[in-house]
Amino acid sequence: MRSMTDILSALIPPAVVAAVFCTFIVKLLRKEMAPRTSDGRLVSEVDDATGSTRGEASTATPAGSTTVAVEDGAKGADRSSPEVPADHPDTTDR
Repeated sequence: MRSMTDILSALIPPAVVAAVFCTFIVKLLRKEMAPRTSDGRLVSEVDDATGSTRGEASTATPAGSTTVAVEDGAKGADRSSPEVPADHPDTTDR
């Protein structure tokens, strides 16, 4: 009959591998599911780069203002990207 130490010594390596794997998965999911801005950057990276904290209300712009806040990203851009040529009906397609 096997002793308790034989059983534990057989189970420790898979338990360590499972713990490392679960830790990696949790870290990956936390990073991937973190809140992001409209242009895909992490909110925490934007806060670190601008030096602001979450409690500040300095990003609000008055109505009718033409300035674009840093957090607006692609949505606040002045120019839009060119449209795909297939969006417009062409006389050669008829």
